[in-house]
Amino acid sequence: MELLFRAIDDGGRRDGGPHDAWAAQFRAHWPGYRAWWTREGVKARPTYLASRTAIATHMPEILGLYDEMAERAGGGDTEARFLSFWCPPPYLSGCSQAIWPGPEPMLVRNYDYNPHAFDAVVLRTDWQGRRVIGTSDGMFGLVDGMNDAGLAVSLTFGGRRVVGTGFGVPLILRYVLQTCETAEEAGRALARLPTHMSYNVTVVDAERRYLTAFLSPDRGTTITHAAVATNHQERVEWSSHARFTATVERERFLLHRLTLHVEPAEKFIAAFLKPPLYSLAYGAGFGTLYTAVYQVAGREMALHWPGTSWRLPLDGPVEGARAVAYPEAA
Repeated sequence: MELLFRAIDDGGRRDGGPHDAWAAQFRAHWPGYRAWWTREGVKARPTYLASRTAIATHMPEILGLYDEMAERAGGGDTEARFLSFWCPPPYLSGCSQAIWPGPEPMLVRNYDYNPHAFDAVVLRTDWQGRRVIGTSDGMFGLVDGMNDAGLAVSLTFGGRRVVGTGFGVPLILRYVLQTCETAEEAGRALARLPTHMSYNVTVVDAERRYLTAFLSPDRGTTITHAAVATNHQERVEWSSHARFTATVERERFLLHRLTLHVEPAEKFIAAFLKPPLYSLAYGAGFGTLYTAVYQVAGREMALHWPGTSWRLPLDGPVEGARAVAYPEAA
């Protein structure tokens, strides 16, 4: 099995012309997006009016950006509703993430997900005058990323089956990176934004202040000083998922590393490329697709796989592609 990772720079032309790489990539992914988003029927998803109203109500700072992206995606009703991330179909991931205990702010994460439902796109943007780089989801949201204020964020699934009324978490991460500069600001935003499922969002800023927010659709967000997040929140609530993904074992492994003497950054990163953090459960949709490292002081993102890595500067431009081979799913 092989994935082709692409780096797209959307810091320049945005008129829908032939050089609009973002729009071209969206069109390439759209058949898959649409099939997933409409799998329960188009009428099962919120209307365009409801979707746009949700953004206007909860994320007014990016309403103009949302309108622009919907237009660049083709201006269609279904595309615009999809890009709102408002009440999407439920979806699960694995993932582990931690703040390096060394002196420099650094966030490291493994993204464990279905390889057939993954953008495999690194997107660098200058939208609304804010420079952001991160791993794309739906070509508008992000599953991890960093902005030019030195704020880095990442998500993991929260290990609960409850589905409610709210945003898909990738748009929440996009909103945080577009509008926040510190961990404190990010915490306030995460505490008020409605989410459709439970997720853990870890944040670190340029001053190495950090937090992890436990988001849920049916109860208030809990802001913690945790430096580690896997696939449960304050306790395990979905035992079969916890056993299958080894969420408790992965959390204990990371917490143990944090209690030891501070190891070099390279050694800390290398631990994510081996069991128990690195998952081979590709056939079940929870294999590790990449390890991301956000070095805030160096203004750089890097993707790592066993035996290779790809460094991508926030100040770009970024471009190119990397083919990554994975073990065949059993």
